[in-house]
Amino acid sequence: MREPVEIGRELRLGSNPFLKRRRSVVGLALFSCAVLGVVALYQIGILKKLPQPPLRAFDTARVNGSGEAYSILATPDAFLGLASYAITACLAAMGPSDRSRVHRWMPLGLAVKLLGDSAMAMKLSFEEATKFRAFSLWSVLVAAATWTALPLALPEALAAVRQSNHHRTQQPGDTRPRAFACSPSAR
Repeated sequence: MREPVEIGRELRLGSNPFLKRRRSVVGLALFSCAVLGVVALYQIGILKKLPQPPLRAFDTARVNGSGEAYSILATPDAFLGLASYAITACLAAMGPSDRSRVHRWMPLGLAVKLLGDSAMAMKLSFEEATKFRAFSLWSVLVAAATWTALPLALPEALAAVRQSNHHRTQQPGDTRPRAFACSPSAR
């Protein structure tokens, strides 16, 4: 197990391709938190109005001020979204640069979380289009960030699955990498 200071150095200075993608996912999740923070200020009454494009397809007040926006746990949904995207950012930030090898559940957890986030963004976008016949610019921004983040996380999750399959094919008690375990000189 690595020391926390070493993990911190890896996260700040590392150049692993998976780590670069993780940084992008963190950025997108925190962008979503910032956007949802503005919506939360509106939904709680600190802001009286949210800016929106002067297009008929957008009606932020109708979408973000609707009863549905307050229907889960009697809480403005932007606050729930803030919590959700903070968890997404944590899942992307946690672990060393080679976590797909040493902590396989971390990239798999991130991929599952982003799949859930993407499905929820699709559901909410569909509801805006069909139920409200209008969109919230703020919701569109969060959905776009979510859909951008998902493909960034998938390569690391697939590497974790491949690593998991690699471990299953080793013989009991054999700690050598599989490529060496099959070689004639290893017998």
